[in-house]
Amino acid sequence: MKKFEVYKNIRKRAVIFGLPISLFALMMVAILASLLIIIFSFSFLMIIGVMVFNAALYIALTRMANNPQLFQSAKAFPKIISNKRNSGFNYE
Repeated sequence: MKKFEVYKNIRKRAVIFGLPISLFALMMVAILASLLIIIFSFSFLMIIGVMVFNAALYIALTRMANNPQLFQSAKAFPKIISNKRNSGFNYE
């Protein structure tokens, strides 16, 4: 008899090959562009270079997806949390 696991990670984002959907789409666009480069260039070094570029892009995107705070420049929370309307006047 088959056993089925309960899916508890309902709030996790969908991933394909370890990448979120947007980064996977970027990877596919890069692969399509590299295929066009391979088709229209007849250089063996160009083919090797494109393969190295795609591998480096995949590694960079997976690291970026696993560690999103690398590119976070703004702070996550504001200094003051208030429901008061901001009038624009500074009283200090």
